[in-house]
Amino acid sequence: MSNVSAVEPEPWQENTPRGLSLGPPWRVLWRSRELVGYLALRDLKLRYRQAALGVLWVLIQPVASVVVFTVVRNGLAGISAEGVPYPLFALVGIVTWTYFSSSVEAASTALVSNVSLVTKVRFPRVTAPAACLLSPAVDLGISLALVVATMAYFRVFPGLQLLGAVAWLLLLAATTMGIGLWLSALNVRFRDVQHAVGPAMQLWFFASPVAYPSTLFTGWHELVYAVNPMAGVIELGRWALLGAAWPGWSLAVSSASTLLVLLTGLWYFDRAQRSFADVI
Repeated sequence: MSNVSAVEPEPWQENTPRGLSLGPPWRVLWRSRELVGYLALRDLKLRYRQAALGVLWVLIQPVASVVVFTVVRNGLAGISAEGVPYPLFALVGIVTWTYFSSSVEAASTALVSNVSLVTKVRFPRVTAPAACLLSPAVDLGISLALVVATMAYFRVFPGLQLLGAVAWLLLLAATTMGIGLWLSALNVRFRDVQHAVGPAMQLWFFASPVAYPSTLFTGWHELVYAVNPMAGVIELGRWALLGAAWPGWSLAVSSASTLLVLLTGLWYFDRAQRSFADVI
């Protein structure tokens, strides 16, 4: 019998349009910025279509939440606001959380709600969850205008730490993007994710320093609490906008958590997107 040499299989190669899905994700997003903008604009139009009050809903929610939190805080009489008027203290937390939660919930269904687009059109899949960060950014801008008006009312004027608002927004976007990548990719394979996101976000809300400061925890408890990436995001926002206490080491821990979530989210999304069209 003649020996038949074994044929080694060729290395797996992804069939993707050149210039779109190859390369680092930040380069992919930059090259596909027009598509990201289109998807974000479409979501924004759908959100406010036939809405009688329009953008007023963006202001009603944080104002109502601040009123409730203020009443509860006055009744409990023990929650510190770090030298900042409590309505303003709570408002910054609520505005930050609202952007995060609305973006994450939208990103979790970004792919499954566009089945025909995923299965029939070749495009960088990462643009779908990325676009979900832009439309809520409009609401964030409107909410920040409310924050500025409230700051003027209470005569709270930030100093040079206001420059830290750029770092706050970047950290907020990175945290949102990381969580959004994980949930959007997981939701394609496990549809239970979209049902669990709502309850999970509610629990996460109470586990984050939205209505209370993270300084309620001390020592190693504070560092463990700071593993929650939103703890550092919210406290950094209060420091930059209101001149509240500097988060210290807890910010470093939260930033490390954000970096870990973002990098692992990019890695998992890149691996999972190869089978999106088959399992969606």
